[in-house]
Amino acid sequence: MAIKDILLPLIGEPSPAAITAIEKCVAMAVDIGARITAVAIEIDVGVAVRPHVVVSEIAEAEQSLSNAKGLLAAFDSAAIRLGARSQQAIQRVAQPDIGAYLARCARLTDLTVVPSRPHHGELESVVERLIFQSGRPIVLCPEKLAEPLASTFEHVAIAWDHSAPAARAIADAMPLLQAAASVRIFTVTDAPTSAELDSGAALVEHLALHGVTASFETVLRGGRSVGKVFCAEVKVHAIDLLVMGAYHHSRLNEWIWGGASNTILNEPPCWVLMSH
Repeated sequence: MAIKDILLPLIGEPSPAAITAIEKCVAMAVDIGARITAVAIEIDVGVAVRPHVVVSEIAEAEQSLSNAKGLLAAFDSAAIRLGARSQQAIQRVAQPDIGAYLARCARLTDLTVVPSRPHHGELESVVERLIFQSGRPIVLCPEKLAEPLASTFEHVAIAWDHSAPAARAIADAMPLLQAAASVRIFTVTDAPTSAELDSGAALVEHLALHGVTASFETVLRGGRSVGKVFCAEVKVHAIDLLVMGAYHHSRLNEWIWGGASNTILNEPPCWVLMSH
């Protein structure tokens, strides 16, 4: 199924890095022929419904609205300049409810693209909700790398471990894989096994049935974390988009991320498509 409808949540301040990332997200949507809908979040601090409000809370509410308008202004400028099919809105949401609200929005789109900042607790919570509660894939756009990022996904890598999340990510990414110039599958391992080699070969064959020509190889971990290996592979092979499964388990209502997912979430080395 082609990607026709993209959600772009806008959270935080309209910093230069955020504005550059917004522009790249709009350009990406134009490249794949999708409509992009920006939803800027205004934090609801309860000023309008509380009888006693301190000056700092009023200032916080005003700043949040100003930030949302600034982000939408950047989005509107990029959409007009690039000729994007677009929609936009500001939504006032209490901070604890942002992730759940955006997950509900994402269920009615094909893909959510999220400008990502390193070790940002609020955004991490939103991404968790989007991945594990929306039923849709997300694409991370690293703000600090946005300037040199290509807006097209010519060279794609798939992190493959024969798991259900990885299989789901591949299915979700299929339109992007079919449009790519090259697709490289890799499995990180301490020592290649026949099962890993057979699995990789089977995936190459499966993708070929969908018109995707892919290569496969195993990559030795060599004492590194799996997430670090992913980042190195992206750099060495000039990858535009990394496709991977997202892993977590829940304990006492807390999200606990797997090691590779956590590394990539906090510092994506390129565009990253994640599914669960």
